[in-house]
Amino acid sequence: MKTIFLAAAASLLVAAAAQAQNPPLNFDQAAYITCKEAHAMNPEARKALALYLGEHSARHHGVMIPDGPMGTQLGHLVRGGCTLAPDAYLFTVIDRAIVAEMARLPKRP
Repeated sequence: MKTIFLAAAASLLVAAAAQAQNPPLNFDQAAYITCKEAHAMNPEARKALALYLGEHSARHHGVMIPDGPMGTQLGHLVRGGCTLAPDAYLFTVIDRAIVAEMARLPKRP
């Protein structure tokens, strides 16, 4: 369901050399990771972080992140947002992408 979103979100970030970092342990830590800092994480940690933040935002807005073209669209929005503002918080970029597409996303049961 979230594989396409994850794939697009994983390739979303700019700058910074790839280095190993552990993902944050809770939302308070995760919410303040910038796009640039996320890009510096290893790919698995970055994917886990993007999924965690995306699910948190989607739950808050009462929607789900679907597979397929809509998940890909969200990933492209996140990648574009992080490209334009690498110092922005990744959670903010993901949340705004979900809000922008919320009318087209499936509602949570």
